[in-house]
Amino acid sequence: MKKLNKISGTIGEIDAEKYLKNKGYEIVKTNYRNRLGEIDIVAKDKNFLVFVEVKSRATLLYGRPCEAVDERKQHKIRKTAELYLVTTKNYYTDVRFDVIEVLGDEINHIENAF
Repeated sequence: MKKLNKISGTIGEIDAEKYLKNKGYEIVKTNYRNRLGEIDIVAKDKNFLVFVEVKSRATLLYGRPCEAVDERKQHKIRKTAELYLVTTKNYYTDVRFDVIEVLGDEINHIENAF
């Protein structure tokens, strides 16, 4: 089951990346990792550096994918993003945190999610 979830998540991230490119975003980094955590996609949208969390699900049996981005996950993403900004010397960059839900073939992009 875990292997299937990993494959589904990877496919969702690829779909989300294509979606963002089609909307004119510049993909800076995918699957960025540091000692604090991982960010699925780092992208540029106009003047914003956007940290994107991608959540994929096949059905709504366990709720909407975005519901998995709880306060604990948001905190971890923020801390990971802070370290990214410091290590890349992007101190004065405007940032935004988005969530992309992939539910089957449907993509829902939640800008400024948290």
